[in-house]
Amino acid sequence: MPGYVGPKGETAVTINNTLRNCREQMETAIKYFEVNDTNPTKNQLAEKYLERMRGVIPRRPSPKPPKEQKSNAPSFFDVFDMFAKECGEKNAWTDATFEKMEAMRVDLTSFKKNINFSDLTEATLTDFVTYLRDAKKLKTPRKKKGDREDYDQEDLVGLKNSTIQKKLGYLRWFLNWATDRGYNSNLAYKTFRPTLKMTQRKVIYLTKDEIARIRELTLPYDKSHLDPVRDVFLFCCFSGLRHSDVNNLRRCDIKDDHIEVTTVKTADSISVELNKTSKAILEKYKSIQFKDNKALPNYTNQAINRDIKELCKLAGINEEIRITTYKGNNRVNDILPKYELVGTHTGRRTFIVNALSLGIPPNVVMKWTGHNDYKSMKPYIDIVDTIKAESMSKFNGLL
Repeated sequence: MPGYVGPKGETAVTINNTLRNCREQMETAIKYFEVNDTNPTKNQLAEKYLERMRGVIPRRPSPKPPKEQKSNAPSFFDVFDMFAKECGEKNAWTDATFEKMEAMRVDLTSFKKNINFSDLTEATLTDFVTYLRDAKKLKTPRKKKGDREDYDQEDLVGLKNSTIQKKLGYLRWFLNWATDRGYNSNLAYKTFRPTLKMTQRKVIYLTKDEIARIRELTLPYDKSHLDPVRDVFLFCCFSGLRHSDVNNLRRCDIKDDHIEVTTVKTADSISVELNKTSKAILEKYKSIQFKDNKALPNYTNQAINRDIKELCKLAGINEEIRITTYKGNNRVNDILPKYELVGTHTGRRTFIVNALSLGIPPNVVMKWTGHNDYKSMKPYIDIVDTIKAESMSKFNGLL
């Protein structure tokens, strides 16, 4: 109150300053105990307050050594497992994709057991590429060449450049995911682009003559198990379906003149018209009951690939083909008989090449096969252009 004077002659300003000082000293006393992580009694608080009022500077206790706290942050491989689980469920990964990611995890563990995101500098990523190229032991040795009895070191250790490139792609996928979710702040991987020499992958397909040889082949008695394998493979050649989609084909997917399929790999819904050959194969197995009402015999990919190679060998599809790859800067030339390079996916490639050779427009072929961009058809169009050029040269013999 203005003009107020206390019993000892104190003015209002003096009294307010005293009260303000008392409050500040009490707050300071309380802060002392908070800083030292102590819950004081009333007497301890009063004593500390009086010390502050008397102008006594409290002696600061020796700081206690900090307690070791266990980090709750997930490890690099914990995050990798979260990535595989989330992306696998979200994108409906196939078993093959899960296996590729598990192989990637094994490679990273073998390279450095306790790796952290902060370790992935450009130098470490370069060391990882070197490990994959020069030190990684192959699960399955490469095939012996010629008449050699033993494997060379290059057959047992080290990936080729094309495989390393794929693995780096998987690693970037994971690191992008981890970065987006705040687990990783090391961005060295974004600019890491090692020079890996590679050649364009050779497209292996069957010519019309080779398809005819397979169709007309009389199988030996002890090879009769290859007959249904031949039918499944030819169905791929005349429908363009992947083996996974042929394996999944049910009778309800077969209509009068076409089949309707939701692809296993990409979940695309496609409709493929039936031709004389594909219709005849379906008719052959119409009365045979398969599990889950499937339309054709079922095989694992590994088993049918092995049997297709044997089938093609019996059919005399043994043209020598040079496959050029790179391991580091070393050029590797493998000359193999064609039957060694044939698998289920050869059927799909054969369908595409033959369809384009017949003059069917690429956009129609893409609707049958489920390809979404013209770029993926370019290698096949190049092959067909070469075939046309070779066919035209035959006119030179007429002169």
